[in-house]
This record gives sequence, C-alpha cells and structure tokens, in this order.
Amino acid sequence: MAGAKIEIDMIRALRILLLLSLLLAAQPAQDPAALARKALDAVLGGNYQAFLQMSTPDIQRDLTEATLAKIVAQLKNHGELQKIGDPTVTKSGSNSIVVIPVSFANQNINFRFIVNSSGIVSGFFVLPGEVAWQRPAYSSPDTFSEIAVTVGDDPWKLSGTLTVPKGAGPFPGVVLVHGSGANDRDETVGGTKMFKDLAQGLASRGIVVLRYEKRTKQYAGRMANMPRFTLHDETVEDALKAAALLRTQTGVDPKRVFVIGHSLGAYAAPRIGAEDPQLAGLILMAGNARHIEDLVVDQVQALGGSPKALENAKAVQAKVKSLEHGHEDSPAVMNAPVSYWLDLKDYDPVGDAVKIGMPMLILQGERDYQVTMKDFALWKAGLSKSKGVAMKSYPALNHLFVAGEGKSTAAEYSKPGHVAPEVIEDIAAFVKK
Repeated sequence: MAGAKIEIDMIRALRILLLLSLLLAAQPAQDPAALARKALDAVLGGNYQAFLQMSTPDIQRDLTEATLAKIVAQLKNHGELQKIGDPTVTKSGSNSIVVIPVSFANQNINFRFIVNSSGIVSGFFVLPGEVAWQRPAYSSPDTFSEIAVTVGDDPWKLSGTLTVPKGAGPFPGVVLVHGSGANDRDETVGGTKMFKDLAQGLASRGIVVLRYEKRTKQYAGRMANMPRFTLHDETVEDALKAAALLRTQTGVDPKRVFVIGHSLGAYAAPRIGAEDPQLAGLILMAGNARHIEDLVVDQVQALGGSPKALENAKAVQAKVKSLEHGHEDSPAVMNAPVSYWLDLKDYDPVGDAVKIGMPMLILQGERDYQVTMKDFALWKAGLSKSKGVAMKSYPALNHLFVAGEGKSTAAEYSKPGHVAPEVIEDIAAFVKK
C-alpha cells in the first residue's frame, strides 16, 4: 500500500509540474521596457553577470565583465547619477528598441537596448543624451519668430520649423539638409544643436530658415524595414519638397532660395541642385567628396582604432566596392541595403557640382576627423575653374563647426557647443550677396 501511495503522489507531482510548465510557456515574453530597465540597473549596479545572463551569446562575447566595468568607470566622469527617466520603445521588425535617458550631474546619457522577439538583449549602446540648449550670442530672439510647418505629403509627412525674420521682406531663404543618421530638425549631436544655431543665427540676419525632422528619424521603423532605398529616399526627395515649400511662403523671395547641406547633406547637395535648377545656390558644410566607405577607414585611423577595428573597416570598404547590380536583395552593409551602395557606386559629387554650375559656398573645419581636408582639397581642385564658387576652411573648427583645441575626437561632441560666429556671418554674406 505504501508503494502504491508513493506512486500516486509522484503522478500528482508530475501533473502539477506539467501544468506549471504549460502555464509558464503561455506567459508572454517580458515587457521590453521592463527588461531593458532591469538590464540597465544591473549594469549601473555593477552586477555584470546578471546583465550578461539576459543577453545573447554575441553580447556575451563582445561585452565582457571587464569591458562593462570600463564603461561604468567612464560614466563616473559625468558626475553623480541624478535621475533615470522613463523608457521609450519603438519597433524595428521583430525587435524592440528601448531608449532610457539617464541624467548625471554633468551630462545626460541615453542607454539604448535592442530586445529581440525572445525577450533577450541583443544590442546595448551608450549614447550622448539631450543637452539643455543655451542661446548663442548671435541669436537675437526679438528679430524673428518660429512657426510649425509640414514638409512633404503622405506617407512621408515631416514635422518642421520655419524661422522667419520680422518685417515685410521679401527675404532670401535656406533649407537645412541633415548629415547621416536619424537626425532631428535641430541636428542634435551630443551637446550641439547645429541646425538650431544656424536657423536662429541666420534669421537674426534677415534670412528665412526651414528645418525639419529627417525621414530616418520620424519614420525610423518604416525605413529600417524597407528592403531597398537610396540616398534619394533618405535625403534628396525631402530636401526638394522643403525647397518647394519654402518658395511658397509669404515674405520669401522664391528666386533666392538656397540649400545648406551638412556632411551627408552636403555630399547629396549636387544631386539636389541637379533636380531643382530653381535653387539660387548651395552651401556645403563638411561635405565629403570621396565615397562613404573610404571615409570609414580614415575615421577608424583618426580615432586610433585597434588593428581589428581597422581590419573590419577595410573589409567593409572592400565589400561595398565589390557590390554589383542584380544583387540588391543581398544582406545589408553598414545598416544600409545594397541598393543604397549601388546607387552611390558611380556618384561623383564634385563632377556633378561642376555640371550644374550653381553658385556655391564650400566650408570645412580643419579639425574635422569625419570629413577631412582631403575632401576639401578635392572640392577645391575640381571646382577651381567654376564661377561663383567660394571656399573657406577654419583652423579651429570640428565636424560640427564648433571651435576647439588639439585633436578632435567623438568625446568632444558631448560637450555643449555652438556653431562658430564667423560661420554664421560667412553664410549670411554669401546668401545676401
């Protein structure tokens, strides 16, 4: 009898275990925001093993406990932790991207987690966060007003801001075209809001300025899920629509509308000019004349990257150059589809700039490690015989046209800074000439 009772008890126990396993299997994956917060608490609390246990094998391989300890040690340079903000969650395919803002005494940081469909951390990034913008001396708020506008149509309507000088006009106008990445209308990079500086500085000098959210910012998920897109989809099309909108605004002289492109926006400027011959001219700020994959190698070298990092950059460079038409559905390279790279394969921005024959102002910071004086020299050589082209470089300025000393690094971007006053004055003089 005792043996039979034990057997019955074992059967009951097995049934209970089976029921529990079915109930657990039926539970939904942990909320991505809650999981990301748990992961953040583990990292900031020094419990690196706990963080790694909720991460993919790739994360465990690349982010060792020693590496995580170095990251946290660097964070201490920002002062005491003051506040952990509420997470924001966006979808990218089957993944969830969770961004948690954290305020330290001297710097705001965004912790970005990618949580896969299985509820496991598959990406972890530490990025400069929002910095309180202080008005530069060249911004005179009593001389202009700002109004909200919408650039483009469905399905790519973009939120924008028009900065308008006070008075009857007609005023010249400029459209600001972003650099690479998911930029907001202010082109916020660490402690700098380059486009906000330009908008208010130029409006204070009698120029209407239109800036807008970049398509990859406002529609990040949709763009990430597009199997094919090109520079036209990312940048050119919206710049054309913005210029067309600006020409219709009361107080704007439609014959004096310019495009100011920064970095990738400057690289794309000759294409924008070719598609919109009504433009009065182009201003290129830190525009690369070389292919993007070549810049990546230079950037790794400039930042003193490890031999492995340089090897990887050169492998990406070789991969991009080997791409051929007919293979557009191959895996993405540097987070861009093959169609993107093939579209740029034969692009010659300097040659295209010569062909369109527009007035141009080409500006370059000499401390810029992202787009260097090599590119400026190529623009200078290629456009030496073109009329209406002015060029200027600034010894103290970096890629964001912020003044500094010594070698520029990525860490410099986290510090609050403003576009140098002489840049504002030079652009204003060119536009109003």
